[in-house]
Amino acid sequence: MAARRASFSFLSGRGLLRRTPATSLLRSDNARHLLPGALRRFSTEPADEEPIKPSVEVKYTQLLINGNFVDAASGKTFPTADPRTGEVIARVAEGDEEDINRAIAAARRAFDEGPWPRMTAYERCRVLLRFADLMERHADEIAALESWDGGKPLEQTARAEVPMATRCMRYYAGWADKIHGLVVPADGPHHVQVLQEPIGVAGQIIPWNFPLLMFAWKVGPALACGNTVVLKTAEQTPLSALYVASLLHEAGLPDGVLNVVPGFGPTAGGALASHMGVDKLAFTGSTGTGKIILELSARSNLKPVTLELGGKSPFIVMDDADVEQAVELAHQALFFNQGQCCCAGSRTFVHERVYDEFVEKSKARAERRVVGDPFKKGVEQGPQVHTPIRHLLHDQLRGPQVPHFSHIDPNAVFLLTHKCPGLIQGSR
Repeated sequence: MAARRASFSFLSGRGLLRRTPATSLLRSDNARHLLPGALRRFSTEPADEEPIKPSVEVKYTQLLINGNFVDAASGKTFPTADPRTGEVIARVAEGDEEDINRAIAAARRAFDEGPWPRMTAYERCRVLLRFADLMERHADEIAALESWDGGKPLEQTARAEVPMATRCMRYYAGWADKIHGLVVPADGPHHVQVLQEPIGVAGQIIPWNFPLLMFAWKVGPALACGNTVVLKTAEQTPLSALYVASLLHEAGLPDGVLNVVPGFGPTAGGALASHMGVDKLAFTGSTGTGKIILELSARSNLKPVTLELGGKSPFIVMDDADVEQAVELAHQALFFNQGQCCCAGSRTFVHERVYDEFVEKSKARAERRVVGDPFKKGVEQGPQVHTPIRHLLHDQLRGPQVPHFSHIDPNAVFLLTHKCPGLIQGSR
């Protein structure tokens, strides 16, 4: 069997997105000067439009430590920006080492002295179920914050991500009273028993591409098992985690059990990974940062670490495949969430017998993709989440294999790449 690689698939490694043929909507620090004309639906119906104002209030911008929203010890804040325009949504408290120390101290007290690990598992289950109910009740606000802060289409956050996060919390709530120990048969008059106990203070670092879902995936199981948590959000997307953390306390979570510290990797993240008071660490992000996390954890107290890192996932199309279906599946695997997925189908391998048909139909499907304001109905793709992606994309498109783009303006917010034969490569 011979296969050819369709290189119009993206270079998508949690930040870099190369798209051909399609349309790219990227954020520029100077984007506000390009609006309203910059926000445009790229289809056969060009239309100028003002960015839609989200109908949600940003209520929480401080650190959550020991049940209270507080300023950073340094008093510093950082901006979280609207990816559509680059304009500041809010200024968020910037946690650093001192704040991480305060959060871990609160989590340690809550674990060693507080009620959470000592509750019956059924009681913990009920708190998490109440939290899921509150997420459902406030779904519109959560979805709007997630789209506003991260650039995701509102239809994606409202119909998929918020319901998935809610269901995830209910799933882990159900596990709380179903984690059992073992009685092991032994030779002789011995009693051998294995107990499952909470590990202690769990440090958690989540990325910007799925902040709400990552919150649920990490916080849910840790709390269900009776642990306490210090969570560092990504600096690009801190708003949804702070909002739902407030709902968790409304549901009855004791003070100090969940602490949320927005901040930057080298300061807040590094302090969390290297802290002697953290018993377990979970990190989702890039492979490079994952290596640093492992090193810091090993050099401190050899805390166990769970890593979910970026990938380079192949999508393989055989010669007996339904090409129309394969094209749509490959398109969604690649473009979903603006291509910002660790498991994006970022390499497409196609059997040579259907290669030309697949490439032509994939191009046509990409050109039909609707890019624009994520709050507009029918938009499939919003802006990339932050500025560094634009620079990486620009560098890729200026490479020698893409002569069509040698003239690209480095300050461009939109890149139209409908025709680029230099990126369609094949190999045996």
